[in-house]
Amino acid sequence: MTDCSKVLENLKSDDNEIIREAAFQAGDHGCTEAVPMLADLLKSNHLGLQEAADHALRSIGGKNVVRAVVPLLRSDDAPVRNLSMDILREIGDQDFPSLVALVHDEDPDIRIFATDILGSTDSFMAVDPLCDALLKDPEVNVRYQAAVSLGDLANPAAARCLNKAMQDDEWVQYAVIEALAKIKHSSSVDALVKALNTSSDLVASMIVDALGEMGNIKAVTMLLRHLDKAPTALRNKIVKAIVGILGGKSLKLLSAVEREKLREYMLIALKDEDTDVQDAAISGLSFVGGEKATEEVFNIACKLDPDRDRDRLARIVDDMSNLTFNNAMVDALGSDNSNKAALAVQLLARLEDDAVSGALMGAFADSDRDIKRAILEALLITAGDEARVFFEDVLENEQDGSMLKSAIHFLGGKLRDENAVDSIFALLSHPYDDVKEAALDACVAIGGDEVNSRFMELFNSDDPIDRLMAVFAMGKIDARGNLEYIRRALEDEVPDIRKIALEALHDCGSDGDSMSLVFSRLHDENRDVRLTVVELLGNCYKKEVIPYLIQALQDDDDWVQIRAAEALGEHREESALPQLITMLDSPHKLVAIKVIEVLGAIGGTMAFQALLEASNADADPEILQAAEEAISRIQEEQGAGD
Repeated sequence: MTDCSKVLENLKSDDNEIIREAAFQAGDHGCTEAVPMLADLLKSNHLGLQEAADHALRSIGGKNVVRAVVPLLRSDDAPVRNLSMDILREIGDQDFPSLVALVHDEDPDIRIFATDILGSTDSFMAVDPLCDALLKDPEVNVRYQAAVSLGDLANPAAARCLNKAMQDDEWVQYAVIEALAKIKHSSSVDALVKALNTSSDLVASMIVDALGEMGNIKAVTMLLRHLDKAPTALRNKIVKAIVGILGGKSLKLLSAVEREKLREYMLIALKDEDTDVQDAAISGLSFVGGEKATEEVFNIACKLDPDRDRDRLARIVDDMSNLTFNNAMVDALGSDNSNKAALAVQLLARLEDDAVSGALMGAFADSDRDIKRAILEALLITAGDEARVFFEDVLENEQDGSMLKSAIHFLGGKLRDENAVDSIFALLSHPYDDVKEAALDACVAIGGDEVNSRFMELFNSDDPIDRLMAVFAMGKIDARGNLEYIRRALEDEVPDIRKIALEALHDCGSDGDSMSLVFSRLHDENRDVRLTVVELLGNCYKKEVIPYLIQALQDDDDWVQIRAAEALGEHREESALPQLITMLDSPHKLVAIKVIEVLGAIGGTMAFQALLEASNADADPEILQAAEEAISRIQEEQGAGD
């Protein structure tokens, strides 16, 4: 235990390093006797000594520290004053009487410091002295700081004195308004609205912002009354506050007269320079606006940069989706302004109205390529059978790959249109791979005997891509019914076709013929094909597949061995242990590590003993770590079982 007397002695040393260490020790061990000396060190020009004294005084705390630091507020040295204030902000509440006494000091600067410190105490006991300073102090800066501190405390008990202070100088009003906005007490709404009539434009603007932040619904009626007599800039702020308080949907609950008045003023607010005001007006108009509002919002949105203003544009489209379908949307869709047309497409894709698909289809022919693509993507979302002929025409006449894919997805994926099979099937020979892939998926989605027979014929093609697509589709449409074709595909000279043929058998695990076909490729010359076999056997795990997985442990490829071991480990196959244990001597470290993990998963005496041998002192560090972890796993599971 540190002897505080020794600390006090060292604090008197001439060596700054000894003093610094002693100061830290005084704080760590709560040496209250050292407080006067520590407070004196705050006045030192040595930063290290100041730091140590600061730390110690905060650590010791208590009334003695507060009373020792308070006099330093009168220092002529600004850094010393600032440091003492910072300490008192943290521990001043430990001696409230000393702080309260400072609120009545003759020096206005000291009173400012005191009101500042009280705001950091987070104590209800600070409210009364701060209110007293706010309402009675002759110095405006003291009153200002008292209001700021009351806002920092955010205690509802301060609302009453803050409301009264709304009659103070404008400088104080700024702080009072901000404080009231933080406290959000309902009693302040009346005081703030009342002050609107006598305040300057700047203060009035702050009041309106505060009422919006407070979100008290009783402010709405009072704010509505101020709309007609407020200057434009303030009126726009009032619009923002009303929308913020009510939210868009609730605007519909206003009386018809109030709603129409607010709508007109929201249209004016769209021209405000403040984007927050604009966005509030857009939000409100999305519920009570109409064609005029739609047109004005489009005019704003189309001027925004699609990249820089991406988030704002997304919010605008989201707001506008609350509107009902109208002619202004159709006009925007046909606009020469590509940004406006693109926004119209985005908006219409969000609306649920029978007229939307007609408007989109009507605008398609006269639009540029990018808008055409966007229209088709929107129709994929919104349209139904009424767009069948339209998309068939797109499929027939358009050459753009993206447009073709949209038509393929709609007719094949969405409608399952058998009449479109000829056109879609023909696109399997399209030069773009993504169009081919879309056509293939669409044909599979449509399915049926006719489509299947087309793929049977395609399978006889000399083109490997044709054969690959054919076996993929036949496996998806009817793998069991197409088993003979899949058998032939497993003998194809192209490895990818053999691999796809195997994957076609993934749902045929209960079929003996299917499984025998899978087994037949276990020794395929291609490593990827063998990996696919092992994956299928792992997914169709049952008694018959175990010998084949154990065979795969002897494969020439490391990854085939590893995947086979993992499949056996996942199912804790003890019959595989003899073969797995021999693999611990594999020249390939990764194989050995994976086998160790599998032995840990399977567990049991045989695996445990093999792992003990593998964890000898001469083992590779990574092998040793893996073995130790596997042994721990077995021990934990054994303990849980007991």
